[in-house]
Amino acid sequence: MSAKKLILSAALTGAATNRSHCPYIPYTPTEIAEEARRAADAGASIVHIHAREDNGQPSWRTEVFEEIHTEVRLRCPDIIINYSTGAIALSKEERTAHLAITKPDMAAFNMGSMNYAIYSSKAKQFYWNAVFENSFDTMIHVVKEMTNNGIVPEMECFDTGHIHNAAPLRDMGLIPDNACYSLVMGVLGGIPATTENLIHQIKQLPNDAYWQVIAISRKQWQLAAVACTMGGNFRVGLEDNFYLPNNQMAKSNGECVEWGVKLANMMGREVATIAETRQMLNIP
Repeated sequence: MSAKKLILSAALTGAATNRSHCPYIPYTPTEIAEEARRAADAGASIVHIHAREDNGQPSWRTEVFEEIHTEVRLRCPDIIINYSTGAIALSKEERTAHLAITKPDMAAFNMGSMNYAIYSSKAKQFYWNAVFENSFDTMIHVVKEMTNNGIVPEMECFDTGHIHNAAPLRDMGLIPDNACYSLVMGVLGGIPATTENLIHQIKQLPNDAYWQVIAISRKQWQLAAVACTMGGNFRVGLEDNFYLPNNQMAKSNGECVEWGVKLANMMGREVATIAETRQMLNIP
């Protein structure tokens, strides 16, 4: 596994942050597409995308996803597009309505329910907290929408139990062989972002599974280095972390990817091209 080329993903915008946190977060379909181009030019094979309204609010309107899809494909005809399906207080039908219309290459498949929160130890209060519902009934609906439309599930696992939630769905024949595991770390309510925890999570995976680490905030770079040495892959981008390893704020997703490529190369890993990634993940 360690000899394989490293697949680098970029999460372009997210849904929880805004330009008061980082002025370079893209909102509009054109801005998101330009960030996809910058990420692809820098070496990313996969772009993970949340839709937003022009004012930055999260959007689930299918028209917005369609416009994003058109704009990204104009600039990056071959890039692997990965759309979010994660939302709070929306039905499973609302969370997946864009999939059949846009038919992206991949989509995020959230693997379990959890408390999801942002807490300030300085203010001694929660800035935001909610329950992120992903029951087995919801998961079955979501993964069926993906497989019925030829979309590869990117299984986002925020804790150890989420990894094992894939087992009954595999037994039911609902998860394709090329589904990918994303080990999400550092979200309050999920597993903390530490080296020990990442190694523990890796040990839970099926043999020869494709996996990447998604570490939130500045721990991203440390755990990306661990993923390199463990034969895995990693994600960068303004959704997860605004800061580069030199502690400067990134001015684009392209800068995040550039540093990701540097890190991978320093750790002895070569980054896969888009064509190589499609072959490795069996994505036509």
